[in-house]
Amino acid sequence: MTTSVQLSTSEPEIGESRFTMSPTVRNILRSRMAVLGLIIVSSFLFISAFAPWIAPHDYDLANLSMARQGPSSEYILGNDELGRDMLSRLMHGARISLMLGVISVGIGLAVGVPMGIIAGYFGRLVDNFIMWIIDIMLAFPSILLAILLVAFLGPSLENAIIAIGILSIPIYARLVRSSTISNKEELFVEAARALGAGNFYILRRHIFPNVLAPVIVQSTLQMAVAIQAAAALGFLGLGAPPDVPEWGNMLQKGRNYIFSAPHIVLYPGLATMLAVFGFSLLGDGLRDALDPRLRGSR
Repeated sequence: MTTSVQLSTSEPEIGESRFTMSPTVRNILRSRMAVLGLIIVSSFLFISAFAPWIAPHDYDLANLSMARQGPSSEYILGNDELGRDMLSRLMHGARISLMLGVISVGIGLAVGVPMGIIAGYFGRLVDNFIMWIIDIMLAFPSILLAILLVAFLGPSLENAIIAIGILSIPIYARLVRSSTISNKEELFVEAARALGAGNFYILRRHIFPNVLAPVIVQSTLQMAVAIQAAAALGFLGLGAPPDVPEWGNMLQKGRNYIFSAPHIVLYPGLATMLAVFGFSLLGDGLRDALDPRLRGSR
């Protein structure tokens, strides 16, 4: 009797796709809310990147004859108190708000993450000293601390960025510290130490990669906080200069016309709310996708 054996090959058939979706991406795409957040954030990123080319009018061109006019076929979202196009100003305002969020989050990452890793890894006096500084910063309400810092440095967009960045430092420091403390007790760290690896090598190759996931999630959520704080400082007159089309500035200028021309206040408020909502949804989706304990809970 002749037995025929059919050999299988690992090579894909012609036309078969070699693409394999990342488990993290797959988990994000399974969440409708995370996909919605990704769409909102991507839309704002697109608008901010191409605002000079897609804005229908010059954002700074005043036309007093059109002051406080409501939406029309030419001006889709109406005109502000000086007759400038609201849609164009909102588009350029997206660039400022997102830039402010990215830079301020970058400041928090650059300072807070090393502080948290050093405090969590070395512990004892180093940990106590760093956490003492962090506790002092957390003792102040965040918006009050931002106002104090901007008042001390002087009202400007750059100082608002610095103030909001300083606000995010203790958040990153405490998050990374707790993650570092749990990771430094793992067996792979003990094995590396037993093989003679130095502290810098362990921090770079073993601790830092394992604290990235919560840092990425927190950075997305912190973008929402930064945009909110920037709008608050702008509304108080402590952020961008008055002529800059920043959403908080637009709210501050339009509050005097809230009853006669409510669209001047409505659209910047909606833009701020939508951006914060988008980053919050995306952050929640990333948290669920990167945390294996939460992947099957929704």
